Amino acid sequence: MTMLPIIKNRYNVIITVFLLTLLLSSLDAREVNPKYNIAKKSQQTAFASDEFPVVYYAVHSRGNLQLAIANNGTYGSFGSSVTDIFTDEIVQSCIYPKNSNLVYLWVSALWVGAVVGRDTLVSCGTEDWYRVQEFWPNPGDSFEYLSIDKASDFYSEDALSEEDIICTYYDTVTNTNLTGIDLDGARHKPLNIKVTQRSMAWSYEYADDFILIDMQIENIGNEKLEEVYMGIFVDGDAWHTTNNNSDGWNDDIVGFIKDFDAPEGYGFKDTVNIAYNADNDGDPTDGAWDEKSPRSVVGTRVIRTPSDSLNYSFNWWRIHYGDVTQDFGPRKIGTPTDPFRKMGERLGTPVGDKNKYYVLKHKEFDYDLLETAVDHTADGYMPPPQDADLYAYGFDTRYLLSFGPFNINPREKLPVTFAVIGGEDFHNNPDAFLSHDPLRPEIFYSMIDFSSIARNSRWASWVYDNPGVDTDNNGNYGKSRIICFDTTIVDIDTTINDIDTTISIMTFERCDTTFYEGDGVPDFKGASPPPAPIFWVEPGIGEIRVRFNGNRSENAKDQFTGDHDFEGYRVYISRDNSKSSYSVVSSFDLENYNKYVYDKNKLPKEGFVLKDTPFSLEALQELYGDLINPTSFDPLYYSISNLYQMPGYPDSIFYFAAQDYNVSELGVDTDLQKVYPDEPFPSHLNPDSAQDFELTDDGYLKYYEYELTIKNLLPTVEWWVNVTAFDFGSPEVGLASLESSLSLGGKNVYPLFSLDDNVTKNYDNIYIYPNPYRVDGNYRVDGLEGRTKRDLPDYRVRQLHFVNVPPVCTIKIFSLDGDLISTVDHNTDKSDPLSNHAEWNMITRNTQAIVSGLYYYVIEWDEGSFIGKFVIIM
Repeated sequence: MTMLPIIKNRYNVIITVFLLTLLLSSLDAREVNPKYNIAKKSQQTAFASDEFPVVYYAVHSRGNLQLAIANNGTYGSFGSSVTDIFTDEIVQSCIYPKNSNLVYLWVSALWVGAVVGRDTLVSCGTEDWYRVQEFWPNPGDSFEYLSIDKASDFYSEDALSEEDIICTYYDTVTNTNLTGIDLDGARHKPLNIKVTQRSMAWSYEYADDFILIDMQIENIGNEKLEEVYMGIFVDGDAWHTTNNNSDGWNDDIVGFIKDFDAPEGYGFKDTVNIAYNADNDGDPTDGAWDEKSPRSVVGTRVIRTPSDSLNYSFNWWRIHYGDVTQDFGPRKIGTPTDPFRKMGERLGTPVGDKNKYYVLKHKEFDYDLLETAVDHTADGYMPPPQDADLYAYGFDTRYLLSFGPFNINPREKLPVTFAVIGGEDFHNNPDAFLSHDPLRPEIFYSMIDFSSIARNSRWASWVYDNPGVDTDNNGNYGKSRIICFDTTIVDIDTTINDIDTTISIMTFERCDTTFYEGDGVPDFKGASPPPAPIFWVEPGIGEIRVRFNGNRSENAKDQFTGDHDFEGYRVYISRDNSKSSYSVVSSFDLENYNKYVYDKNKLPKEGFVLKDTPFSLEALQELYGDLINPTSFDPLYYSISNLYQMPGYPDSIFYFAAQDYNVSELGVDTDLQKVYPDEPFPSHLNPDSAQDFELTDDGYLKYYEYELTIKNLLPTVEWWVNVTAFDFGSPEVGLASLESSLSLGGKNVYPLFSLDDNVTKNYDNIYIYPNPYRVDGNYRVDGLEGRTKRDLPDYRVRQLHFVNVPPVCTIKIFSLDGDLISTVDHNTDKSDPLSNHAEWNMITRNTQAIVSGLYYYVIEWDEGSFIGKFVIIM
């Protein structure tokens, strides 16, 4: 048996995944996929040794793309669940969108190949048989976590993103018990490289669909590495967590997008260079989408390489583990200068270092899997294989995105950056794939949508290297597009200061400049929303009081612009913690106005542009109000149909519009209100330096305290609350208003008795619901249970609720005969909004579902006990 990989959580429990060594000589024509051994096998524990390195997993969950990162040159978790070393949460390989239980990756790995002396070597994180692991951390090494979020426990000035996950690993281990032995019998021979990896994630709306992975590749050996090629190997599968089997693996498509229409139009194309994988049809059920439908697409883009003049390749293959004659990947026929290479008995899958290096190096862009049945011999490819029409419907495939060559001298480091990018709504029509014709794939292509992943790819490259920003102050602002053409403006009828006016006809040359690439110097930076306020929820019967403190939100500077750009707050409520489920309950935003100025270099329909940040009402009254009565100036009087012209400045024409909704009068046009409405501005913004009378009992500045009570709520169901802060955007870079993420910080609560209702400590009002519990009660159908566990069967989402219990207590459930059925340990802080609420999943201590009957429960705490009973009706 081959051991892969050792993984360990923070409690020093080592989990070892054992994969059965597959010998091709023992296989018949039946395909034996090693994925079955992983997906169906529970992970086993083993004992650690100080001499062995340990592979840990850390998970990116800040944005909309949740990705498991290992400190061994892989990301993704081989289709199984792993424990996040920082949070102890059990997570899957790559979930997208966040919390959807839709997985888009089996595993991905770094491949590095080079010529060392007379040897051709490749070090890889893993490969098609999952039996080789040639990158390992040093014994004792783990992860480092940094964040630019000042509210985070991991805040650091050295951070580049909201979620930096940093690790180091090497290819220097030669113990075959760890590295495994390749299928050709070769043992690992190191290149002697060290990889320092920093992966980065953001929650910003424009940046939450990608993760940047930056690597420093260092030659720590004594020999020069020549003709170095690097690749990202991706075994991408798309499935729902309830479908982790061949039905989820064997119907995926892969391909490559070189460019996409640029948003600026005028025929411009953005170079996106994304290798992608997706489900072939999105798995509709009875002709309709449901929560188990993987409708998105996930891809890989190389953002930075050591040189701009490298060769790129995209190769994919369909492996068959049982019958090598059915192994396939697109291959060029070969020419006298580029002869065809026979890779053993397999046509597509590279086995051994020499074949892996050939695929890394060979400059080739394969056609998409959907085009397998189309004849590409005119482009130099071999004819379509037997069963090509079957392959063109989707299979369990892999791809390799590679680049090179370059050399690495001893002690030299070279940088590489790539992005894992998601795009939603790739599949839009549940019936589209029914129209797929393998000989005419363009029909299906016309019904899928790459716009989301292309847009996110553009933002990934822009966050890496900000366009129009001269990072190193050498006068280079990046690459731009300039459009110049003659434009005529004719008869714009309008009214300026109540006088009918027609702007005269004019012809001019209009020139627009748009930067689409940066200066080549990494920034790893983007405009950020204000940090969300700190907030608390307090339950009451049928209501939830929301209290929040906005000190950090209102005084934070945008890390990109350096401005104080706070605009307002929004309070949301939902029945679950899914971003798409939240609804706005109330909001507040400052009273301010945008000034749209007429620009003669714009077309008539685009003639007014936003150049400045919003103006307060007071500022506008001072600038444009009557000298005698400036407060009479109303900005909204001057609209697009009633323009304002500066007296004496005929070229200065503009109008005003409210920024957001100007819901700014607390307690009047919004339900939000200040907790201390008469509190003056504090003497110091740092609570540690403020006066005691300026602080709340828990140490926050009173001036920034807000509250809202959400009423008329069903008390016996769980509610989620979130509070966000938003800014007014960045007109100078064309960014709209940004809002802190709804995916972070949500708090759940049951609006039952308030925390103060049990102040007597008698707890004589404890009760349980539903009682009786009826299996035919349609609780799940009515949304009363299982809302966040839609992938589980009914018996796994049942819940009995214990209300008004002490914050720390033990609940024991007994049969009438006195047999112990289950125990619930309830241990919460008394300030937790769920401190007086406990749940039982109705599973016995023997992991069996409860049966019909009369039961009683005993609740014990330090000061007393309570006995009650309930009925289960099956």
